[in-house]
Amino acid sequence: MQISEVVALAQALMRCPSVTPEDAGALDVLQKNLEETGFVCHRLTFSDEGTPDVENLYARFGTAGPNFCFAGHTDVVPVGNADAWSVDPFNGTIKDGTIYGRGAADMKAAIAAFATASKRFIKESGEEFAGSISLLITGDEEGPAINGTRKVLDWMAENGEKIDHCVVGEPTNPQELGDMVKIGRRGSFTGYLTVIGTEGHVAYPHLADNPVPHLAAMVGALDALVLDDGTEHFQPSNLEFTTIDVGNPATNVIPKSANATFNIRFNTHHSLDSLEHTIRGVLDSVAELRGCHYELDCRKNSSPFLTPEGDFSALIVEAIEKRLGRKPELSTTGGTSDARFIKDFCPVVEFGLISQTMHKIDEQANVADVEALTDIYTDILRSYFVTQG
Repeated sequence: MQISEVVALAQALMRCPSVTPEDAGALDVLQKNLEETGFVCHRLTFSDEGTPDVENLYARFGTAGPNFCFAGHTDVVPVGNADAWSVDPFNGTIKDGTIYGRGAADMKAAIAAFATASKRFIKESGEEFAGSISLLITGDEEGPAINGTRKVLDWMAENGEKIDHCVVGEPTNPQELGDMVKIGRRGSFTGYLTVIGTEGHVAYPHLADNPVPHLAAMVGALDALVLDDGTEHFQPSNLEFTTIDVGNPATNVIPKSANATFNIRFNTHHSLDSLEHTIRGVLDSVAELRGCHYELDCRKNSSPFLTPEGDFSALIVEAIEKRLGRKPELSTTGGTSDARFIKDFCPVVEFGLISQTMHKIDEQANVADVEALTDIYTDILRSYFVTQG
């Protein structure tokens, strides 16, 4: 079976066990490919206290504007139980027209499509197109996301590297290639709630203050909270409790404290600060009513964003329709991605492969989809530089 250029590159990337924060040679493979095309590459390693060092890559072909950027990540999540896989998770095995392995869907095959599409476009255009193509690739998307994309973006700003539009290659399609383009993402807010009581013997409750009923009341109040009804582009904001913990092994001891953790995925009706104000207001009311004390640690993970429908999203949709005969839904569903950092620098959308098997055993991508994605990315570049020129 003859392997296409894009699939061979995807296999080479997938054969690097780059589980966050390890690079395992993945950026070397990509850099070699890009330099052969004429890209100038910058390897950027960033550090931060309490986090592992992370390698990143910024590569650019051309020096003029506009600068069209492809963004993504070579890091992957752990394979889990390797014995449960039907193939070696780091071999890029092809069976019956499907490539298997960690990173097939999320998102090494899409990165191979970036590089191959850029090479095709540059080869057919020479150096005559008006602008530049860049790739922003991190090794810290699946991890803390501290030493990755946002620090690369800061480095770019400090070094006069401006990007004008960006496509992130996350797996956006629920069922078939061309189902969905992400034009925004909800924000993420995490709350760590602790209710402080007074420890004591269960036979003498009047000498103690049990934090568990107080916590239950607070959990109930927050669970009943209706944040909004959604917007034209976003579903309603949603608060979900992820754990409730007391850590008390004794059945005859009233615990000193009780804890709960919740996460809110929220739309543009709210900001991170306004959410905190709302949550504290609810908790203050319960605490006053019950005469109890609580502590709330807030982690303001990311703000919601929307790239308004317009020429850029239309260009992406047209390229998909041309190749697949399918008009994608413009959506803001799903979790977070590094687009949340890029949106502060330029308009950004996300489009990649099918998402069904990402992070799963036997993660996979259809070879025909990888090749079609490469064609779509190539058409996006063609249309972009015609319209920008």
